[in-house]
Amino acid sequence: MSVFYPAEKSFWLHKVCEANFRKLTDLVPDLDRMADAATAEADDKPALHVRLLERSPYTLTLELTHAFAQGYEPIAEPAVRIRVCLDSRTAEVLCDACRPVVLDALQDDTSARAVLDYKWSLNYFLARWLDHCLSSDYRFGASEPEPEDDLHMLA
Repeated sequence: MSVFYPAEKSFWLHKVCEANFRKLTDLVPDLDRMADAATAEADDKPALHVRLLERSPYTLTLELTHAFAQGYEPIAEPAVRIRVCLDSRTAEVLCDACRPVVLDALQDDTSARAVLDYKWSLNYFLARWLDHCLSSDYRFGASEPEPEDDLHMLA
């Protein structure tokens, strides 16, 4: 896989997070109203799972992963934890199963360059993975209408 290293990494990191939000909302149409967990299937591909870890008025924390079957135990890879900011319309990777959260990973080297490089690698990976999921026709269905939505439809 090719890797892109832009000169103005902080600017492009924000652009990647904005693009990841758009891709994630294409994958999970009702992202702001999603249930606690959902599964998407694509032909002859491992299931894709999204799980809501935390919800606040303007922020969601999600885990996105594939479930590969190996022997009797499914393997969840990659397991990516994503912070979704609904107001700024960004999606940023916090960590994945192979790498720790940014602050834990950079305890010895907390230079701005190291933080930026680490965040870039996580979010660039998410951009490529979301592209793969979308091109493989994974889609999570629209969420069920809220009960009060049904009442408004009847009135």
